[in-house]
Amino acid sequence: MNRGVSMSGAEPVRKQAPARRALPLRPAGAVAVLFLLLVASVTAATAIGVVQLPFFDALRVIVVKSLRLGVELDPGQASIVWTVRLPRVLVAGLVGFALATSGAAMQGLFRNPLAEPGIVGVSAGGSMGAVIAIFLELQRHSVWAVPAAAFAGALFASWLAYALATRSGKTETATLLLAGVALTSLFGAIISLLYHFVEDGVLRQIVYWLMGNLAGKRWDHLAVASPFVLVGAVGLISLATELNLLSGGEDDARALGVSVERVKRWVLLFVSLATGAAISITGMIGFVGLIVPHILRLLIGPDHRWLLPTSGLAGASFLILCDLVARVAFSPIELRTGIVTAIVGVPFFLYLLFSRREAVAWD
Repeated sequence: MNRGVSMSGAEPVRKQAPARRALPLRPAGAVAVLFLLLVASVTAATAIGVVQLPFFDALRVIVVKSLRLGVELDPGQASIVWTVRLPRVLVAGLVGFALATSGAAMQGLFRNPLAEPGIVGVSAGGSMGAVIAIFLELQRHSVWAVPAAAFAGALFASWLAYALATRSGKTETATLLLAGVALTSLFGAIISLLYHFVEDGVLRQIVYWLMGNLAGKRWDHLAVASPFVLVGAVGLISLATELNLLSGGEDDARALGVSVERVKRWVLLFVSLATGAAISITGMIGFVGLIVPHILRLLIGPDHRWLLPTSGLAGASFLILCDLVARVAFSPIELRTGIVTAIVGVPFFLYLLFSRREAVAWD
């Protein structure tokens, strides 16, 4: 008997679920395309600015300086590309890579395409740490005081959310999510409270930090953040198989031999390292870890062995291009990069949400 028709024949026939669409891109092809896009993004971002440089000249400076070829370069071009623009571009790529990879992992852990790196309070904890440091004027003692406080706040928030959600050695993802929401609200309230006790100049510093910014980033910023981001990203990619098994549910994953609680702990640790290091040097930059993994999941599928690295590559290019727009859109006025990611990210994400309502496959 046709299951779509009632016994009385009065009800109309129900529509069958549409067949799963073929993926637009093969994963290996996506890696190649995204790598080329990243190279093009880096080249464009180093060539375009107040002083325009030919793309080939910018790429030539990068290659010659990186490989130490000893080829003679134009001193002005070399200074603009290597000293001013390239460090900022590479920091943008590193932060985008960290946020997008972390977002893909969190979406896999929570089995929800709307999850993002700050869902357990990491971003809010980092913001609180930075704001407290600015409030205490610790930056007068060291330029690294605010980034260090932000990184410590991010790790503390992640640990506290995990501790609150863990009972008898078991962590419920729903409880972890609620703990993250509660802590985000608490840290936001603390930040708002501090607004009332600072002068206008300090308040402006706080607001600018919370907007997210890549201006003035140097090679030492890249050197300090890179180890934490790389450890976090490599750690998450090493857990790709476990995340794939978790996508079918925790009970099924346990039946297949996955130590679910161990995976949760390691995912949270690696996400905290990567995200904490990223926001510690740039401030709050949203939507990268939300929309980029979501788009990649639609393009190449839910296999985390491919989804994590491709999300990282796409996130790097996305943030580099957003920062380029922030620099040149209203030149000589420079926008905060976090503003651009929100302006670009929100409409595009809403378009995806309403134009492709069928649920993303998690199996």
